[in-house]
Amino acid sequence: MPFSDLLLSERLLKAVADSGYTEPTAIQAAAIPQILMGKDLIGIAQTGTGKTAGFVLPMIDVLAAGRTRARMPRSLILEPTRELAVQVAENFERYGKYHRLSMALLIGGVAFGDQDRALEKGVDVLIATPGRLLDQHGRGKVLLSGVEILVIDEADRMLDMGFIPDVERICALLKPERQTLLFSATMPGPVKALADRFMTAPKLVEVARPATTNADIRQKLVTVPAGPEAKRKALRALLADPEVQTAIIFCNRKSTVRELAQSLRRHGLMAGQIHGDMEQADRLSELERFRSGEIRLLVASDVAARGLDVKGVSHVFNFDVPWHPDDYVHRIGRTGRAGARGTAVTLATAEDAEAIAAIEKLTGERIPRAEGVPGGLLETPRAATPKPVAVEARKAAKPRRKDRPAAAEPGAAPAAEAGRRPGGAVPATAGPGFGEEGIPAFLSISARR
Repeated sequence: MPFSDLLLSERLLKAVADSGYTEPTAIQAAAIPQILMGKDLIGIAQTGTGKTAGFVLPMIDVLAAGRTRARMPRSLILEPTRELAVQVAENFERYGKYHRLSMALLIGGVAFGDQDRALEKGVDVLIATPGRLLDQHGRGKVLLSGVEILVIDEADRMLDMGFIPDVERICALLKPERQTLLFSATMPGPVKALADRFMTAPKLVEVARPATTNADIRQKLVTVPAGPEAKRKALRALLADPEVQTAIIFCNRKSTVRELAQSLRRHGLMAGQIHGDMEQADRLSELERFRSGEIRLLVASDVAARGLDVKGVSHVFNFDVPWHPDDYVHRIGRTGRAGARGTAVTLATAEDAEAIAAIEKLTGERIPRAEGVPGGLLETPRAATPKPVAVEARKAAKPRRKDRPAAAEPGAAPAAEAGRRPGGAVPATAGPGFGEEGIPAFLSISARR
């Protein structure tokens, strides 16, 4: 189906064509007609499926048909993080370039004065994080009674970050006669309760079951020796593969992000970094360097895992296995986007066995084990001497205490930076990737997908 079959305006179709797209994704094809008809909609779609354009495109045409540059915002898009809000704003600029719609962005890390001036001019589209929006409303700088379209994006992420009460407060400030669009990768109970309370007979559009990985992403699990230097050596060997054009490298801790980025640069690799301790302007600058090709590697904490949209990322590397299995799905979703192929490589030590098992339990699939790294630079770790079964049973019954980071990242899910271990992880004596006696089976080999 071409975009022209979705009844979008000629100006909008021209902007889409300018961006290099010819056919809508599944979520776009399903959502756009419903939004154009003014229906409330719940969109369940995994990351990388093009859902942002799925609501941005019809909103542009709907808003263009009404009075532009209204004193009060005519539409409101709520995003859980600053990075997501910025990317939605970029989508409006890209696809709305042949329209005369005005836009304002309300996010933390930006001076109030600049945002005040944008609001005073009047806006058709207001894109905001919940906290900053409520701050501006409390200062009397923004009225929300004129909002005709509300978008709650990444609703499950809002829940993870504790923003649902703020979202409820914002919904209560809007007029009931509005169109509400809610997008989420999953539909946990509190998100469903939010939809039941503030939506009217919403149309449900689901293009993939929750917690599935993108079929366009080739996944690999590489066993590495324990210790930071051994892992860094293994990563450098993997990055030497000619297939690695651009890559995002995820770490669990901000300190690891900084140390790994410095190490890569010392070895002559063009690497940037993004984490929650950086100022907003510095984070955006690093993202722009990565998008423009000035650097080809971006080391990131989970603050960037959800919503980071960079076209053409060939690889994602999990330098650390994520603590929470949901984060694995969102991390690897930074590649293989919008129908493109991508590769996700996870570096795992024997201590990561439980986390890997939890990921495979969540996704319902086994991550293929790789034979090694290019050039044979990675030594296969020696298997530990098996202990008596009784000893192993006692160890399995008493989980080891893990070090926890000092503080959660601003803008990141509590599970991502607060050290929360995966709930319901399969114990080390059963489950995917384990032998009969509980010995991690990372050394088994699977052919590439």
